[in-house]
Amino acid sequence: MSQEAGSADGAVTVRRDGALLRLTLDRPAMRNSLSHSMVDELVSALIEAASDDSLRAIHIRGDGDDFCAGADWVAANSGGHRPRTGDLVRRIPHTSHRLIELVYTIHLPVVCTVRGWAVGLGCNLALAADFTVAAADAVFWEPFVTRGFSPDSGSTWLLPRLVGLARARRMLLLGEKVTGSDAAEWGLIHDAVDSSDVDATAEELLSQLASAPTVAIGLAKQAIHYGQHATLPQTMNQELFNLELSCRTADFKEGLAAFRERRTPEFHGR
Repeated sequence: MSQEAGSADGAVTVRRDGALLRLTLDRPAMRNSLSHSMVDELVSALIEAASDDSLRAIHIRGDGDDFCAGADWVAANSGGHRPRTGDLVRRIPHTSHRLIELVYTIHLPVVCTVRGWAVGLGCNLALAADFTVAAADAVFWEPFVTRGFSPDSGSTWLLPRLVGLARARRMLLLGEKVTGSDAAEWGLIHDAVDSSDVDATAEELLSQLASAPTVAIGLAKQAIHYGQHATLPQTMNQELFNLELSCRTADFKEGLAAFRERRTPEFHGR
């Protein structure tokens, strides 16, 4: 699976690297702000990845000095014509909102690496990932209200769950910028390191995930998300169904054999 393109609207480089799928936002001159075509490319790549049994993890990064400056609202509103009524309601559920939903719910673990700016949709893309490794001086920013419109792309759902209501209000209502270091301290992201160490830290994490029991990870991820809106008994019931499935995998058998033989298991994601 490989796709590379370049245009004024930017592109997403989709590269298969063994069991990893690497998605690179390729519009560095615009701080990797996402055009409509780039969002469509990301959605398409994630939908394809969801049914690829040979993949074990996904890596999302930005080319150049920044991760993503959000949706390219300037380009989207510079055509000189007024969109028809209901345009956003009709279109966004299938574009940026679909992107966040796919990153959050896909059974493959998703790792984001963030340098520079992660703004708006770009910020929420990083927050929807299972693990985000950021440079300590990276900046996470939700500027929606400061630009005169209300938040979208899952920010009002993700932030309160990740950092609580008080900090979510600071980011969403006051438009406060949060550094990578503070984001990690708050629990907003997985880790913050020196910029020179971002790639190595992410690669170590990706290697760990790519050699893990992929089915069990996907089911665990699903159960964590389910538990965010369910009662304890409901969540434990869901865990039982997931356990029934994971116990039927080859990786489960390998895990038991490795335990009996006192060795490190060799999982194959099946």
